[in-house]
Amino acid sequence: MSMMGITDYGATGALEATIRFAGQRQRIIAHNIANISTPDFQSLDVSPIAFQKALSRAVDLRRKAGDSRGLDIPSTRELRKDSSGNLVLRPSTPSGNILGQDRNNSDIERLMQDQTENLMVYRSSIELLRSRSEMMRSALASRV
Repeated sequence: MSMMGITDYGATGALEATIRFAGQRQRIIAHNIANISTPDFQSLDVSPIAFQKALSRAVDLRRKAGDSRGLDIPSTRELRKDSSGNLVLRPSTPSGNILGQDRNNSDIERLMQDQTENLMVYRSSIELLRSRSEMMRSALASRV
């Protein structure tokens, strides 16, 4: 197994994909918050549940293949990989929000909840990845 295989195998690839997803989603949520009082503004979002399902499928496929290649996250309606392998989100207008008098469908309480939940996912993934990196650094320095 190459050095790249050691660092990509296991949870590292899933953590990196989760961090990328959460970072991009945070920008979408921030855009929605910035336009909360804009008339006719329709908020956008991507489904974290759909991402989690796609990530789970990718992890399962990698386990069945039994190799150390990177995660190949399948494309969905809201998620795809570009030619360089980066995640690209395609947000859509979520259903269920009620239009206000200004034809704006944003709900500040829901946006704040989404922002907080997304930030928690981002921070916990960063912390887990940091601890894995520290463990690898300690192992390589023979200080285990």
